[in-house]
Amino acid sequence: MRTMKAAVFIRPGHIVLEDKPIPAAGPGEAVIRITTTTICGTDVHILKGEFPVQPGRTIGHEPVGVIAELGAGVTGYVLGQRVIVGAITPCGQCHPCLDGHQAQCGGKAAGGWRFGNTIDGCQAEYLLVPHAMSNLEPIPDGLTDEQVLMCPDIMSTGFGGAERGGIRIGDTVVIFAQGPIGLCATAGAKLRGASLIIAVDGVAGRLETARKLGADVTIDYTTTDPLTEIMRLTGGRGVDVAIEALGTQQTFESCLRALKPGGTLSSLGVYSGKLSLPLDAFAAGLGDHRIITTLCPGGKERMRRLMNVVASGRVDLQPMVTHRFKLDQIELAYDLFMHQRDGVLKVAITP
Repeated sequence: MRTMKAAVFIRPGHIVLEDKPIPAAGPGEAVIRITTTTICGTDVHILKGEFPVQPGRTIGHEPVGVIAELGAGVTGYVLGQRVIVGAITPCGQCHPCLDGHQAQCGGKAAGGWRFGNTIDGCQAEYLLVPHAMSNLEPIPDGLTDEQVLMCPDIMSTGFGGAERGGIRIGDTVVIFAQGPIGLCATAGAKLRGASLIIAVDGVAGRLETARKLGADVTIDYTTTDPLTEIMRLTGGRGVDVAIEALGTQQTFESCLRALKPGGTLSSLGVYSGKLSLPLDAFAAGLGDHRIITTLCPGGKERMRRLMNVVASGRVDLQPMVTHRFKLDQIELAYDLFMHQRDGVLKVAITP
């Protein structure tokens, strides 16, 4: 039996590199050989035991690679073709998919998130892709792995927060937290036509990156009260859209307090524990606020569109790759990323 190296969740606090059998493609499936992947904040939630997955699961959901095997019924692709696959792998046929909610594939909350959750993920040398016809998207000639590495998850998620928030031309928008997801939300707000984009974080390097991606104003919450400054910038009106990109009570509540009456809170964070609504900020339920959540839009058409944005030069997210590791250094990569040392934003993992 041929084997491969894979990063495997053992128990909270423990992910190790192990040998696993190379998967084989069944009908409707494909196997890709991973050329580049990365670590996501959700993987850290898994490592910490804050999001439950089965022990023995290969982690990771951001694959870039080449087609190694095509199962029966998978047509229109060739072996050796460079492809990406979204973190969300919808079947494209169930009621939620046909209703436009592909991330909820199968009718279960987050049912479209399979890699590293309900099936083995891509922090490995090979990856089995379900529903391949709905999910394999060829990489355009001229784009490198690192240029498209953000498309499977954080670019799709961050842009999705801006899209689902309904940002309109001329809107005022605040994004709380400028990690990778928040930075992509900042870039998405710019593309959507917001006229004033406010980025909030406590790390100078991330605020500098936010400015490069479209933020008009940056607020360091360690030295300035964000809500006071937001109200000053908006003449006391509040923002049209507030995007939460961290997943904490404090950032969620700050987003709600920053909104104008009738504004939209677009939530992207993964929350652990209880989340409460402060009655005053919520206007006791009478403020015409809209609270909307988004799980990374997936599927091959979403990937095609995101790569078109990259190819057009509208957004360059490659500088977000700040560190590079080989797969056999995965534990070092997790340690760096989890503890946010050395200015890390995203790491590139290459088998």
